Amino acid sequence: MKRNFNEWFASFTDSIATYEYYTDFNIVYKNIDKIKVELNIMNSLIGSKNIESDFDLLFNKYPEIRKCLPLLIAVREKELKVIDDGEKLKYNFTNIDDIELLKRFMRKTGLFDLISNHLVNNLVDYATGVEVGLGSNGRKNRGGHLMEDVLQGFIEKAGFIKNKNYFKEMYLKDIEEKWNIDLSALSNLGKVAKRFDYVVKTNNCIYAFETNFYSSNGSKLNETARSYKMLAEESKNIKGFAFVWITDGLGWQGAKNNLEETFDVMENIYNIKELEQDKLEEILK
Repeated sequence: MKRNFNEWFASFTDSIATYEYYTDFNIVYKNIDKIKVELNIMNSLIGSKNIESDFDLLFNKYPEIRKCLPLLIAVREKELKVIDDGEKLKYNFTNIDDIELLKRFMRKTGLFDLISNHLVNNLVDYATGVEVGLGSNGRKNRGGHLMEDVLQGFIEKAGFIKNKNYFKEMYLKDIEEKWNIDLSALSNLGKVAKRFDYVVKTNNCIYAFETNFYSSNGSKLNETARSYKMLAEESKNIKGFAFVWITDGLGWQGAKNNLEETFDVMENIYNIKELEQDKLEEILK
């Protein structure tokens, strides 16, 4: 029986977030540990009345302090390019040894002022806060991984074993080589290096899964719906192969029309509630 899109959409969930989704302190602490020694060395400059000359002495003795400087302005990259009074400067914090250029960086970013005027009391604590803030930018990626974990749990509940009859993050070419199947219709004759989140092999079929969860709207959702619609249509003519899309999240509200277009032509599109109703076991039996 054909499903009703509005009823299906009404069963979407608003969140799959765990506590780690918001802030993963294990990653925060891991990143801080990499530069904790250098940050503690830099602590000796807090409250300095002669910050530039003290920085000279400190850098000459401990040049490795340079590697912790980008994080102090909330940047993870180790190489920065800056336009300064029309001059294009490049800072490589892995091996920079130009002390005058470094002091220019510290001065113009405001780090000298921050440290010398005692606006912070401990750079390890300060950097930990910066890491927490930067980590919030990774929530979108963590949300994607959470949805992958959700799907993986249901695949295993259905009785499949990782690296035996189900595989994570598998490219089209690897599927072709492993099971001697022609998927050139999906790769534009080998020109597209498509990777699926999961691939499940049963006695009768190879099931390639994509999964995602959108808690907020964005232009990517329309593009995703269109591309998966095309992928589903191209898959229909490949014997022994099926494309399955598991998606959810109220972010689809703003791209509902595009999602409905895909829903109308795609047989294997499901949400979390359907997985909870053992739909996956029904599909893969």
